[in-house]
Amino acid sequence: MTARIAIVTVSDRASRGEYEDKGGPGAEAWLRATITSQIEITRVIVPDGRDGVAATLRRLCDSSDLILITGGTGPAPRDETPEALADVMEKELPGFGEEMRRASLREVPTAILSRQTAGIRGQTLMITIPGKPAAIATCLDAVFAAVPYCLDLIGAARIETDPARIKAFRPGA
Repeated sequence: MTARIAIVTVSDRASRGEYEDKGGPGAEAWLRATITSQIEITRVIVPDGRDGVAATLRRLCDSSDLILITGGTGPAPRDETPEALADVMEKELPGFGEEMRRASLREVPTAILSRQTAGIRGQTLMITIPGKPAAIATCLDAVFAAVPYCLDLIGAARIETDPARIKAFRPGA
């Protein structure tokens, strides 16, 4: 079974074509280098704003096992990605955000400004990540070992990882 992954870039400027989206391609490159099982990746760019992001996430949950949302997690007035995720998710998984901030704090003191989190809707895991490719790698390196087992638990498609990059943790395996 092919895992369906969506990457949502949240950015006013990128959605208007004024700024090159680096977060979506960065997240996709990381996933393709890490996941060894069959995956299908869809990338979407949407403007900042709670309602539009929430509507996009609801739509993508119907056809995705995993959604990575890049951008919109800071303290700026238009950064409403965590609020949009809260509107959509059925269960929050705050440990993802805690661990991503901890890993990022080793590199930059402004990591404490991030409001990253994760949550589940139905059989879809959604994770908010930064917009810069280096920060995306830092964060996904910190949490992705738990992602395959989480997908197993919620009935999503199974994914396998390259253990040389990320060793997926499955209890009893």
